[in-house]
Amino acid sequence: MNKKGLLEREKISFLPTYKRIPIEILKGEGVYLIDKNGKRYLDLISGLGVNALGYAHPKIIKAVTEQVNKFSHLSNYFVTDIQETFAEKLLKFSGMDKVFLTNSGTEAIEGAIKLIRMKFGHSNKIFSLTNSFHGRTYGSLSLTAREKHRKGFAPLLPNIGQIIFNDLNDLDSKIDKNTASVFLEFIQGEGGVRPIDKEFVNKLFELKRKFNFLVVADEIQAGVGRTGKNFAFQHYNIEPDIVVAAKAIGGGLPLGAFMVKDDLRDVFEYGKHGTTFGGNPVACASGIAVLDFINENKLEKNVEKLSIYFFNELNKLKGKYSNLITEIRGKGFMIGIEMGKYGNEIVEQLRRKNILANLTAGNVIRLLPPLIIKCEHIDIFINNFDKILSNLTK
Repeated sequence: MNKKGLLEREKISFLPTYKRIPIEILKGEGVYLIDKNGKRYLDLISGLGVNALGYAHPKIIKAVTEQVNKFSHLSNYFVTDIQETFAEKLLKFSGMDKVFLTNSGTEAIEGAIKLIRMKFGHSNKIFSLTNSFHGRTYGSLSLTAREKHRKGFAPLLPNIGQIIFNDLNDLDSKIDKNTASVFLEFIQGEGGVRPIDKEFVNKLFELKRKFNFLVVADEIQAGVGRTGKNFAFQHYNIEPDIVVAAKAIGGGLPLGAFMVKDDLRDVFEYGKHGTTFGGNPVACASGIAVLDFINENKLEKNVEKLSIYFFNELNKLKGKYSNLITEIRGKGFMIGIEMGKYGNEIVEQLRRKNILANLTAGNVIRLLPPLIIKCEHIDIFINNFDKILSNLTK
């Protein structure tokens, strides 16, 4: 038996791409992670928004077990009932018409880029927004505007540019008849939990009606009930041409999708796109369990209700510690707390109090709790956060 600690072993085996949290997790239960010593951590990260139903959810366990006992994989040359059922439920959930299933969000973004290039060719320009994050493979990285992710990987894909986030003048100056599409997160996650302005969205769709380009909603982090709606774009009373989803739709298993409206159904033909594992039957079984549980329990409504309480309590702390907290923003259970300073220190202090949070965009504490958290869990965070901020002001 290897007597070295897990974190020490990891440094020997893995490329150094992850800054690991120094906890050895043994298992998860509900909204808690439990380490090898039995210490329980309230998890307000939920696998970066993946574990919408928390850990070891009985519906997911049952669905996955039943599917594994049938078959865990078939080539996509076959159509399976489990895959078709998931596709039907996801399309109904999103209001879209056709779907391609992938293993992850970045794969879904790549597929969407290919579909757009197939429709418009390479001369028409694709745009994303500044400060955006769409993935780390070459196509998705070309859309990702954050320099820390792009540095060292040039040249990226041609004819992809960025529009300044929420800047109406920059939007108007860059969109024209040669625009193929605009990719946007309706709430930027890695960029610091920044919702897009309704005025910007309205102007974007005004230009879309004029120039007939495609709007792609990247819902990888904000989708599947997290913001109090099935998808974040539904807060804006608009209809995108393509919706990209992943993370929470698989219930902890690798699953992603890009969905399109019916007028894009014939852009691809046989052999133009594919995947070995995308739409894996076990992942689809888990996805069905997630979507069914959300629908049956109206979980997005519960998120909307509880998040009002959460934001109210956070804004009380902002008033109390205005010298520390710059802004509270987000929707539902996608929350950003922008700190003037002490961001890393606060995340570490929360961990010492058995609460897991995440820091993004340098100084924004990001909370992506499981959608099943209760008021008592919110209070645990608020009370401990209050104590930490109080000590920092002494």
